[in-house]
Amino acid sequence: MGRLSAVGRPLSLVQVSITFAAGCVCDAPARAAWQPTKPVELVIPAGTGGGADQMARLISGIAEKHKLSPQPIIAINKSGGAGAEGFLYVKEKKGDAHTIVITLSNLFTTPLHTGVPFNWRDLTPVARIALDQFILWVNAETPYKTAKDYIAAVKERSGGADRMKMGGTGSAQEDQIITFNSSRRWA
Repeated sequence: MGRLSAVGRPLSLVQVSITFAAGCVCDAPARAAWQPTKPVELVIPAGTGGGADQMARLISGIAEKHKLSPQPIIAINKSGGAGAEGFLYVKEKKGDAHTIVITLSNLFTTPLHTGVPFNWRDLTPVARIALDQFILWVNAETPYKTAKDYIAAVKERSGGADRMKMGGTGSAQEDQIITFNSSRRWA
């Protein structure tokens, strides 16, 4: 049985470093208007080891190494409820410039899926530092060479013990929502 998973196209360390450094040094007068007076919490609304966690820890390390902040940027994971715990934590810190969040599509999908009292409009976007590509992968030993091939097999085996299985980034994330809605549309 083929197994499908969704992954993003990672940016190289150089691309991320340049993007982050450019965001820190561009518009120096605006940047000079505020400097952190205590450690900055970089909230990761996901578990350890995933893309958001790796990106946040990379940013924190780059900021420390290149002395881009007079205070440390501390990456902390708050992963419960498909990211809801992290979003609600940041929402509660309204007006606290020392609390920021790094997020992915779950900024939009978590409230849609869970009904948590949070909306992406509760936060102010500061910068986009990376863009993930959504890619579907199958085991090389399966007969599926295109998305059309895979979708046809899913439709054919849509019920019972022989139905197709898919792995992804987590519950209530874009891969689950896309798969669920797509399977309903293609059925």
